[in-house]
Parts: sequence; C-alpha cells; structure tokens
Amino acid sequence: MAEVKYTEDNIRSLDWKEHIRLRPGMYIGKLGDGSSPDDGIYILIKEVIDNSIDEFVMGYGKTIEVKIEDDGVLIRDFGRGIPLGKVVDCVSKINTGGKYDSKAFKKSVGLNGVGTKAVNALSDYFKVQAIRDKKTKVVEFSKGEITKNSNIAKTSEDNGTLILFKPDTSIFKNYKFRPEYIETQLWNYAYLNAGLRIIFNKKVFASKNGLLDLLTRKTANEQLKYPIIHLIGEDIEVALSHGQQYGEQYHTFVNGQNTTQGGTHLNAFREAMVATVRNHFNKNYDAKDIRSSIIAALSVRVEEPVFESQTKTKLGSQNIAPDGPTMRSFINDFLTKELDNFLHKNPEVAKNLQNRIIQSERERKEIAGIKKIARDKTKKANLHNKKLRDCRAHYNDTGKKVDEEQRNATTVFITEGDSASGSITKARDVFTQAVFSLRGKPLNCYNMSKKVVYQNDEFNLLQHALNIEDSLDDLRYNRVVIATDADVDGMHIRLLLLTFFLQFFPDLVRMGHLYILETPLFRVRDKKSTFYCYSEKEKQQAIKKLRGKPEITRFKGLGEISPDEFGDFIGEDIRLEPVVLLADTSIEQILSYYMGKNTPDRQVFIIDNLKVEKDEIDDEDEASFDNADKQIKEAEVAEA
Repeated sequence: MAEVKYTEDNIRSLDWKEHIRLRPGMYIGKLGDGSSPDDGIYILIKEVIDNSIDEFVMGYGKTIEVKIEDDGVLIRDFGRGIPLGKVVDCVSKINTGGKYDSKAFKKSVGLNGVGTKAVNALSDYFKVQAIRDKKTKVVEFSKGEITKNSNIAKTSEDNGTLILFKPDTSIFKNYKFRPEYIETQLWNYAYLNAGLRIIFNKKVFASKNGLLDLLTRKTANEQLKYPIIHLIGEDIEVALSHGQQYGEQYHTFVNGQNTTQGGTHLNAFREAMVATVRNHFNKNYDAKDIRSSIIAALSVRVEEPVFESQTKTKLGSQNIAPDGPTMRSFINDFLTKELDNFLHKNPEVAKNLQNRIIQSERERKEIAGIKKIARDKTKKANLHNKKLRDCRAHYNDTGKKVDEEQRNATTVFITEGDSASGSITKARDVFTQAVFSLRGKPLNCYNMSKKVVYQNDEFNLLQHALNIEDSLDDLRYNRVVIATDADVDGMHIRLLLLTFFLQFFPDLVRMGHLYILETPLFRVRDKKSTFYCYSEKEKQQAIKKLRGKPEITRFKGLGEISPDEFGDFIGEDIRLEPVVLLADTSIEQILSYYMGKNTPDRQVFIIDNLKVEKDEIDDEDEASFDNADKQIKEAEVAEA
C-alpha cells in the first residue's frame, strides 16, 4: 500500500462561500428537489423571511411581499433596511449581523449570522437592495461572488430590504417550488405574528387569533370531539382538541420557527398533557389513550434557544432561559393551571374529552390480544428475508445506529409482484434503498377499525417493516415510496395503499414521508441516443429530436424495465411525487369519495388519472379495471 503523505500542503483553509458550497447540508439540511417541505430550497426562503420577521417583531414594517417567478424568489419587507454601508458585510461575511448586542433579539431564531450568507453562496443569482431614508444601495452576486456593486443612490421607495435569488441548479438539481409548501410556511408566520400581513403572489396571509386560527384551519373538515381550547400565557400559547383520526398531530414552534421534528418543548407538552388530565379526572388513564387523536399547536418563546441542527427543526434547549425554569416545569406549570381551570369552567368540554379517552381505551383493549398473534406471524414470516429487502444504512460498520442525516437518506419502495420488486432490488442503492414486496392487491380498508392492520397479513407485515406500530418516532425509512405500474391495476393498488396510510397512519402523510414513484411510460431510441419519456408530450418531443423512425417501447409494468435502466430512475435523478395533505384536506371526505360505495365515480377517477392518453387504454386495461373494481365490491360486501 502506497504511503499517503501528510504535509503543510494538505492543510487548506476555505473562505465562507467555499465552505457553504462544499458542505451545504450543514447550513440548510438536505438538498432535495422541492418534493419535500423540508428540502433546502424552502430553507433558503425561510432564512430570508426570518430576518423580515425579526424587523416586524422589533416594531418595523407590517407587510412582507413574497413572489416566485421563473424559479426565482423575491422577498421585500418594509422594515428599517440594512444600513447602507454594511450591505455587503451582512450578506457575505459570516458572524456579521445586528442581533448580537440587542436584548430584544434574545428570543429570536437567527442569531448565528449565517442565514442570508448561505442563501447568497448557494444561489446562481443573488441581489440585495437596502432602502433607508430615501437612499438605496444594490449589490449583486453569483455563487457568493460580487458581480455588481452599485453606488448609493437616491430613491423615492419606502424603507426596507429586498432580496432576489435563484438557487444554484448545480446544487439543487431539477428543483421545483411547490406553492402548497410555501403557503403552509407563510401561514405559520402569520399565525405566530398577529398584525403581520404577508402577500404571496397576490394572496394575503394574516391572522388575528394566532394558534386558534391555525388549528381552526387545520381542522376545518374534521369532526372534533369538542371546540378548540385556546390558552395564552407569557411566552407560551396552546391550542388543542381531539378528533376522530388515529395518531397524534402536533404543530410546534419556537420563537416563530416551525419545529417540525419537535424537541424538548413537545416532549414536555406531551408529558404535561397526560399529567394534567389524570389529575383533573383523578384517573390513571394510559398515556396513549389520553393523547390518541389529539390535535394540538404549541408555541413557546425561549431565550437563546439551542437547536439540534442549523435548520432549527428540533429544539434541544432544556431551559426556557439560561437562568430560568426547565422546559418541563414551565410547560407543566402552565397546563396544570390553565388547562385544569378551563376544564373546571367548561364541564361539557371535559365530559367530551373524557369520552374520547374512554373510546381510545376500549379500542386499544380490543386489539391487545390480536397484537401478540400478529407479532408471532411476523416472526414466522421471516420478514427481513422474504418480504423486505432491507438497506444497510440503519447501522454503521461498528453496529451502532446511524445519525439523523444518514437516516434521512433512507428510502423504501413498496411494490407488487416478483418481477417489479426484482428489478428495483437489483438496481437499488443497497446502502440507502430498501424494497418491500406486496403479495397481490391490498385490502380496501376504508372505514375499518385498526384491528384489521393486525388481522391482515400484508398490512401487519408492512407496519412492522416500517416500524410504525407504536410510534412514528421509530419510522425506519425517511421516504416511503409507492411504486406501482402505470396502468389501471397499478393505479388501483396505489389507491388501496394510500387508503391504508390515510386511514391508520395519517401522521406519516402529514409529516411528508409518503411519495409516489414516477417511472417512464416510453423509451424512444435510435442507434445513437435514448430518451425516457414520462408523458405523451415528452414522447412526441423525443421523436422530433431523433427524427427518422426511432424504436418506441411502451412500459406498462415495472417488471418490463431492466435493472440497468431502473438504476437511472431511482438514482440521483429520481422523480418522486409527494403525497400532500393541505390544511383544508378532509381525510374522511377523500376516502369516502374514492374508496367508499361509489364505483362509477372511482372508475372515472382511475382512468382519468392514468399517465396515458385515453385512446391508449386497451382491452387489457379495461379487463384489469374490471378485476380491480370486483375486488373493491368484494371488500364492500365484507365490510357490510
């Protein structure tokens, strides 16, 4: 083995932009293409808006304008504007900012002076304009390098800061902004900052009642067991109710930052909720029964917060302030007093809450015996050898569990049939990608109780493969991808799997873990070039590029795609369509319409949503639909 030299030449110092571009994950988390709400392109938007929010909190500028056009983002606030002599420094020098010596910013999020610098370094084009007292300065950058530094000039514009950026396409490959994710982001800013007005592509976001408005909008189409409870204290706000769905649904915030991965404040809230309810009713209810079907929003203000990553999605602070009470005691004291008082003053709400707990207790006991039998079946099925071809990323070379970043890279493909699963298995990245093989079509589980998850072998094995039986905290894969054929049969299997997740594990969907794999419908090639096309339009474009008479192959099943080709479709350029639950989405209405007793409507939906032209649906597809719908009818009979 050749000796590796280690000299002064090996030691290298990177400037600020080089380090950000070399290790972008340290600053904005995962990169992604915009298909997930925590992808880097949305973090870039957040980092800029956070500064505008801080201006609003300080009492300057009640309006923020956000525009997205031609893959570029423009954000304009009407705060004080960056001091004109420090414009370059504030967007291109690490640890430079105006918050370090300001007491008012102790409960801010962006204290490390990195945010806009990261946006600058990771953008093909970045423009900053500061306006102060009828004077303005504009500076333009590319990948962190100044391309134009204008002199200070006169202006009639109102004070504030304008930033325009276009993400670097060499880092954010094939990225696409999804308005629904951005709107959710902006609504959260509005709910947490009463009086703020955000205008996004002419749509206005504003709130008067904070978290009450947030939860009202989130539950607009849900049947709540009792009206939303809204509690406000110093540095804390809570809104909560119980619904009909399985699981626990939380929306948590620290200093206005949406902590999608929770943290110490959420843990404290869950504990305090259980303790308060037990004490109020003087009953030792199981914690799971108290929290089952809860829908809650929690916002706290913390001095000098400590987060577990630069993207600030999980709070690590143990105390509400450096010299203040612990997070646990702070939240517990608040709920013990305020929630208990509310329940005493509103006995009808208390009664409905207790009835929900008793209902959860009854359902839990119903399936307790079934669980043991189901677990035994899982062991006998030899899950990890036959049904699940696992990836290696869960443990490192020493046998220890991997860190959060590595777990975020894991994906499991759920597919049906030996040929399809075989192709994906051979083409996958064995370190990060796993494959779960279904046997036949899943059961239509709409309107069934959760005990069917344990009684049905496929569902039981699937929940164990994902490790979601008890909690999503232990979800084995960050991305759960439904991979079915692009025909009527495949669409039906997709609907049945979506029904399973929405019915019993809606939090997995809400948290952005569920996706649909897009695979090409056509291969168009000649002797020199090959194009894979995902639509009829792309096919026609490919034919024009090749001219002549190219060979055209229509892929009707995943098994028809060779492992060598499949590697291109599930690799770096993988196309995933996220399954998104919007704030006003009603799971019950969705499942009732598409999976209930309305076969004609469902038939139209399935056929209209196939990625083929209607005149391409042949006799084989029609027969396939007939078989699919026959299975639905059989399930309906079984349910009746």
